Amino acid sequence: MVSLAEMVMKYRGTIVLFVVISGAWSSGCCNGQSIDVDDLPEPVDGLSWTFYNTTCPNLESIVQSTLDTFLDDDITQAAGLLRLHFHDCFVQGCDASVLLNITDSSSERQAVPNLTLRAMAFIIIDEIKAAVEANCSGVVSCADILTLAARDSIVKSGGPEYPVPLGRRDSTTFADNTTVLANLPSPLSDVDTLVAAFSGKGLNMTDLVALSGGHTIGLGHCTSFENRLYNTSTGVREEDPTLDQSFANSLYLVCPALNVTNTTNLDVQTPDDFDSDYYINIQNNQSLFTSDQTLYGNSTTQGMVDSFASNQTLFFQNLILGMLKMGQIDVLTGTEGEIRSNCSVANSASAIFDKGIRSMVDPAEQSPSSFHSE
Repeated sequence: MVSLAEMVMKYRGTIVLFVVISGAWSSGCCNGQSIDVDDLPEPVDGLSWTFYNTTCPNLESIVQSTLDTFLDDDITQAAGLLRLHFHDCFVQGCDASVLLNITDSSSERQAVPNLTLRAMAFIIIDEIKAAVEANCSGVVSCADILTLAARDSIVKSGGPEYPVPLGRRDSTTFADNTTVLANLPSPLSDVDTLVAAFSGKGLNMTDLVALSGGHTIGLGHCTSFENRLYNTSTGVREEDPTLDQSFANSLYLVCPALNVTNTTNLDVQTPDDFDSDYYINIQNNQSLFTSDQTLYGNSTTQGMVDSFASNQTLFFQNLILGMLKMGQIDVLTGTEGEIRSNCSVANSASAIFDKGIRSMVDPAEQSPSSFHSE
């Protein structure tokens, strides 16, 4: 067992080693008990554990209660919110830029990887923001709301409870299509590509494997894994030899040809439960994406997969560290950026929203039918 001090040093540095954490933090992490923030790494400059204690003291309960109204009705939306947070943080940092609803084909939200973000995820964030604004107007950023919603989605699905530092501010600009494509790892990526992509964000191999565990909930589109079923140039059936045969047969039923818009569960065992079955699926050659199964093709990441598969508490501990690190990538703080009054529109645009900005926003995007579900 490593000491807490050793855990913090590994967290802050680049040492690739997953940790077994002893003491109160271990039990608090995964048995419904609270985690003492003193046992967690110090937040980056500008963020704190108590940021809204005086300006919006009921923030977290407002976020949770509003989110619960949606997840109680449809728990599958949890995966959409978690993915939205990931797509935000990996492109231009955790600044809520992905929420800006601009229909220009070169904009961040219109980039190909973001077209399959769930429409309902954006709607839920807007509803949470409205509830927060009704209690604490002009105080809480959309970036913080998205971070809290992702955390609460994990918890609601059965994952670990943990605190998050707050104080992020919202961007006034968004990334272009090229930047999105350059920063979001593809489901076709091999392990070396993934390691490089995560390393570029200050995340190590342990973070990669732990954060990949988010695929324990959600859906995958046929177009994201058809490369494991067909020759994508000819359309001829060409099965990935690492696929379990019975699992492959079931996928062919879902995706009978190339470019099918169907979806299937990322975790065939417990699709709506946030647990460690994702790693068991990898061991059994029943993971969906190349980017998942490739984790078993590297001796270091394979060892982590095996450990997380056999020890869910260990997975949860490292997931928390990974989520905390990811949630602090290139954040805007202090006087940087702004606190948007409307998460889908920058404040400079909100001021003239009724005079013409609506022409920039496609109402059809508010319909779930305009996005593939995830």
